[in-house]
Amino acid sequence: MKLSPIQFIVDQLKRVPPVVYDDLGGKHVVVVGANVGLGFEAAKHFARMNPAKLILACRSQEKGEAALRKLIEETRSKVAKLWLIDLADFASVKAFVARYEQEGGRLDLLVENAAILPVQGQKVQMTADGWEPASQTNNLATSLLALLLLPRMLETAKQHNTLPRLVIVSSDVHYWSRLGSERTLLDSEDPLQIFGSEAYCTPRYERRLPPLAFLNILFTRALADRLHSKSIIVDTVNPGYCYSELRRGFTGIMTLFNWLLDLALARTTEQGARQLVWAAVGAKGEEDSLRGAYVSLAAISEPSDYVISKQGREDQNKLWDNLIDILVKVDPRVRDIVENDLAPLNVRTY
Repeated sequence: MKLSPIQFIVDQLKRVPPVVYDDLGGKHVVVVGANVGLGFEAAKHFARMNPAKLILACRSQEKGEAALRKLIEETRSKVAKLWLIDLADFASVKAFVARYEQEGGRLDLLVENAAILPVQGQKVQMTADGWEPASQTNNLATSLLALLLLPRMLETAKQHNTLPRLVIVSSDVHYWSRLGSERTLLDSEDPLQIFGSEAYCTPRYERRLPPLAFLNILFTRALADRLHSKSIIVDTVNPGYCYSELRRGFTGIMTLFNWLLDLALARTTEQGARQLVWAAVGAKGEEDSLRGAYVSLAAISEPSDYVISKQGREDQNKLWDNLIDILVKVDPRVRDIVENDLAPLNVRTY
């Protein structure tokens, strides 16, 4: 599938289906990036579904506490908690996982929503781990958190006879990614290392959102292929173009352009959050159809032509191997999880 600017506008103006509800009684839910925007609105929806535990995973103590107070005021939740995690810091991700292993209990829903939007004119400031921040936050650490919490989700499925879900937020801008045509990068021995380097990012910083979303879709599909026989659903979701704190870094003419685009096309943040909720609890009775699926407007949609092409599948598997090599160096447990908790690669027909 391709997405033209006209089709993008048409999709943005379509009616957004109402939020889907489910009884989450007894279940534990984690929403990453829950202090503002899509994550906060999704967390409010989950809070109204009677979960046994709802964790708002946020980077900032101050902003997280403010979000928690607001959520409790609006939903009367008695089970919502704030836990800190900074995806731009691998040590923080590992600390969050260690805490969950000690205190979290079961894990039924993990919604990974935290992201950084690279903005034109900003100087690339590498993280302490040596990565461009959006690459680490949106892709590497999101994948690391998913893999490290995967054993707990599989254990939950076995112990409670349930079907946990892992939801990774991506975007329809992946249709406009040109990463698939950058053969020098993708054919290199370490494409993700190059992609996350200062030298690669600096001349194209404002154009990184489409490939960042694209990489999340490839990760979702690669992980789902390796979980085809397991009691867990992994999918990725497009919330659409919404009012968002992600664009708070815009300055100058970009601020005006963003204001006009918001006025003309943006969905409310709550409407965008409905897509996250559908990916997490929707399609009841047809859960297997969501394995590796790309969700948009409360339905399974087709990702870009490149993603589903033969070359796309080959690059997907190469990038998976590259990702695992990187993450094993961050946390050796990743290798054990890949070898012991994932099934042999399922070669799907697309």
